[in-house]
Amino acid sequence: AGCEKEPSSYMWIYILLGNMLRGIGETPITPLGISYLDDFAKEEDVPVYVACLHTIAMLGPMFGFLLGSLCAKLYVDIGFVDLGSITITPQDSRWVGAWWLGFLIAGVTNFLAAVPFCFLSKSLKKPEEANNDKTSLGLLENMGATRKNQLIYPFLSDFYTSLKKVLSNRMYFTFLCCSLLQFSSFIGFLTYKPKYMEQQYGQSTSKSNFLIGLTSLPPVSIGIFLGGLIMKKYKMSIVGATKFAFIMSFLAYTIALSHFFVGCENHVVAGMTVSYE
Repeated sequence: AGCEKEPSSYMWIYILLGNMLRGIGETPITPLGISYLDDFAKEEDVPVYVACLHTIAMLGPMFGFLLGSLCAKLYVDIGFVDLGSITITPQDSRWVGAWWLGFLIAGVTNFLAAVPFCFLSKSLKKPEEANNDKTSLGLLENMGATRKNQLIYPFLSDFYTSLKKVLSNRMYFTFLCCSLLQFSSFIGFLTYKPKYMEQQYGQSTSKSNFLIGLTSLPPVSIGIFLGGLIMKKYKMSIVGATKFAFIMSFLAYTIALSHFFVGCENHVVAGMTVSYE
């Protein structure tokens, strides 16, 4: 009867709401941060600044995996039970690590990191050579007269106009589709690789997170930063940057094909890969 009893915990609701709040809070960083840099930085320096922004964004998950590795070594009820009475180890399949501890540490860190944003100036002096019409600030000023004439739903009207202009740009739309495919594959790779390492190589959850955080994400961060430096050095135009991105993506795709020729046989599991007999 105890096995048939359904779980009555609603803890997943708190996790859901917490992730929603986290997503709402972190979403403005990338679009508004890049726009902020593009408006108030020299044109030749923007690629490096944007590369730094994305590099730090990739280093964050790396430290997250390392933190997860540390938390997974701690028992889930740490602070509430006598750890001396625990007879299982992290290598045991019944072990549950202190997954919730990472949320508390990351939450406090995010709060402290957000404090300096309160002291940033509301506006910066733009470079003299900057063309006001090409900045988002200039576009907003040019739309001022149009906005004043709109009496019904001005925000929705402006949003629809901007969205239509962006999606009608063939180069940007193509880049958007490529980004969706790349991130979808990367997220799948990052999500299932720890489980693969645990099942295929007999590693603990802590060890798997540690290895992934140490080996998978730093090369991506280095690649993003080097890409920004190369664009700055050769002062690439949009067409040049597109060609550069195509060459790098094609090379990455070619190397990724080697995964089909490298692998291990599945473990023999009674009832799944073989019969019980």
